[in-house]
Amino acid sequence: MASKPRHVAVMLDLEWSHKRHAAIFAGAQQYALEQGWHTVIDEFADECLPVQPTGSLPYDGIIARATEKLADRARRLHLPVVNVWFGSPASKRLPGVFPDFAAGGRLVAEHLLSRGLRRFAVLRRADRAVQSQAAAFRQVVQAAGCSCVVGSYPVHLSRSYSQWRQFQQRMEAWMEGWQPPVGVFAATEEVGRMIVQMCHRRLWRVPQDVAIVAGNNELTLCEHPRPSLSSLERGYEKVGYEAARLLEGLMNARQTRASRSLPQAPQPPQIHLPPVDVVVRESTDSIAADDKLVVAALQFISKNCHRSIGREDVARAVFAETRTLQNHFRKWLGRPIAAEIRRVRIERAKRELADTRRSLAEIALDAGFGTATRLHQVFRRELGITPGEYRRRWLGP
Repeated sequence: MASKPRHVAVMLDLEWSHKRHAAIFAGAQQYALEQGWHTVIDEFADECLPVQPTGSLPYDGIIARATEKLADRARRLHLPVVNVWFGSPASKRLPGVFPDFAAGGRLVAEHLLSRGLRRFAVLRRADRAVQSQAAAFRQVVQAAGCSCVVGSYPVHLSRSYSQWRQFQQRMEAWMEGWQPPVGVFAATEEVGRMIVQMCHRRLWRVPQDVAIVAGNNELTLCEHPRPSLSSLERGYEKVGYEAARLLEGLMNARQTRASRSLPQAPQPPQIHLPPVDVVVRESTDSIAADDKLVVAALQFISKNCHRSIGREDVARAVFAETRTLQNHFRKWLGRPIAAEIRRVRIERAKRELADTRRSLAEIALDAGFGTATRLHQVFRRELGITPGEYRRRWLGP
């Protein structure tokens, strides 16, 4: 006789349209389909569970943005729960799967440092995840000998007009101390868009004067209006999938303990998954270095990387000797002209692989690699993976 399918509840605040909610659900649902689970969306599972053990429970396990009430009841009922909310007040009491926010902060810092920037700003708020990534970002840029100023903002920006205006005024005062070119990391696309608007009012160019990485790759907010925002793809689908995988193990262990009258197992460790990558768009797609010759050369590379260009072409475009320009590149960027051309092409290809279903041949041609074979060779050498493997990282397991 076939075993009865497991009943699993998801409690993920799906009424909110954030990617971190919907994508986690999508990843968990993919695993559920593979295992033949019966999943139920129950946003009030913490209220619906019995307070004390009964003969039967409505669910075999729960994937949740866990509340303290859910943690309390699950503990009494010996019901497996996997938490996916890093800031949950019950986070330390439950097994969980989360993005590695500190690793995300380090990745963004390295991305902006690669643009030749020496001055930085990072925004944080009263949120454990945001504070973790802001601290890691600041640590990386300061270790590189660069300055970093830190600003703060409330968790909710638009609960009232007065709060919104207060934050705008605080931002205006904070930006008074910036000395362009500067690289900025903002935790949300909403704040990133506000920074862009304030830069326009100051006649600061994005990205030449202010390079911005913001948010969690919410596509609509990142891509519109211009300039499009570079953002951090955390891989929330993978979080959901791995949370479901962890729950499967916990349900199996519970079943084994029940059949053998074994004691409760110790709490499993929490899992922190590294980010996928920085999705490079217009807000960082040119480098804001202090050297005007380098800036001009970088703008030429950005506009012409799809063509067959080399270091001599770049030097000729900015009216400089090749050796002179090469020295400027090494001083400000720490790499030669050819390496920068290759980097820009890789970034373009990565963006196409992540955001489109175009063929590798089309992407290779538009990014300046010429052929899919050459694209494959460069990805393997520079990134250690194939273009197809990079694309699958975005699609989830």
